[in-house]
Amino acid sequence: MLELKFIRENQEIVRNSLLNRKVKVDLDVLLSADEKRRSLLTETEDLRAKRNLANDEISRLLKEKKDTKATIDSMKEISSRISALDAQIKTEEEIINRIIMTIPNVPHISIPVGDPTSNKTVRTWGEPPVFDFKPKTHFDLSRDLDIIDFACATKITGSNFVLFKGLGARLERALINFMLDLHTSKHGYTEIWPPLLVNRASMTGTGQLPKLEEDMYRLKEEDLFLIPTAEVPVTNIMRDEVLEEEKLPVYFAAYTACFRREAGSYGKDTKGLVRVHQFDKVEMVKFVKPESSYDELEKLLANAEKVLQLLGLPYRVVMLSTQDISFAAAKCYDIEAYSAGLNAWLEVSSCSNFESFQARRANIKFKTVNKQTNKPVTEYVHTLNGSGVALARTIIAIIENYQQKDGSILIPEVLRPYMDGRERIFHQK
Repeated sequence: MLELKFIRENQEIVRNSLLNRKVKVDLDVLLSADEKRRSLLTETEDLRAKRNLANDEISRLLKEKKDTKATIDSMKEISSRISALDAQIKTEEEIINRIIMTIPNVPHISIPVGDPTSNKTVRTWGEPPVFDFKPKTHFDLSRDLDIIDFACATKITGSNFVLFKGLGARLERALINFMLDLHTSKHGYTEIWPPLLVNRASMTGTGQLPKLEEDMYRLKEEDLFLIPTAEVPVTNIMRDEVLEEEKLPVYFAAYTACFRREAGSYGKDTKGLVRVHQFDKVEMVKFVKPESSYDELEKLLANAEKVLQLLGLPYRVVMLSTQDISFAAAKCYDIEAYSAGLNAWLEVSSCSNFESFQARRANIKFKTVNKQTNKPVTEYVHTLNGSGVALARTIIAIIENYQQKDGSILIPEVLRPYMDGRERIFHQK
């Protein structure tokens, strides 16, 4: 969330942000409500001061045994007016809160302006595999090897769900354990195993609500949501907390299932694992000091890239444009892995810096010292998160890029210890 004072004092920046994001928000209504609220507050404060004087006057008159009726009547009128003003203030605050929650973060100056066609490829790593045969898609390979059963998942639940089986399930588990081990032992993250259901405050704190409520799975009676990403519960660990400066930065990594209703809504080919309603992901979340957050973003990106490098998967890093970054992000890199069967680059990770946007919504602060006054103060932390990485499309890249002429799949070397030393996946009879 943007600070109201920031919006008021930086109207041009906010208007340009909305323009560059191509988002419509009635900023004039917000600013008008803010101006009216501040005027009402001033009047209320003046009346409260008069009421306090009237109370003092009544006390004096009572001590002097003089008539207090006129003063009491005057105080009643003041109190009645204050009550009316309080109601008006509440109305204006409701308008402010409703609109301000729909204003996205201000994009960082370094990112491209425009729609997704303006996204900028920062770098590539590795070379797409070359085959002396026509490569199959993961959909065909998983069917031939009997490692993923899409039809059964549809029978159990519905379209765009997945059932891993046999060595397919083992490969999924191997990836999860490999990534958690890497991030916790090499990259300094503390492992978290959070709830998969969160409350409305948690979803609001990270910016999914109110904008994306229709894309979420919700339990109506309890008003709980299945998480779209571990970012939500993990970030909210620190909601309403004041952290010690010396304990920053804080790094968390978590494996969770993720749930999104919007799968298949983009008009693209969604056959197989490309876009599903439920998928596994290892998420990295950071709480850092503001002055280091962009250095931390580059480190976060490097942590996610390391996963793909160790898996031997070709990828490219893309800096997203103003119209392609998420609602809460100030800057975001996508990592896209190459998949040979589909002959496509598939997003497997998004690494974002939200600056103080989420921290303001979730009220996450840290204790520090004002350098000018040398007095203790509290400031909002900066939050970051990145997929480290999402498994469904990573599975696609592994299956398609490591396929062999005989129809088997070579298992990446770093995963073999997690699969009892197996080197290949063959059809299991």
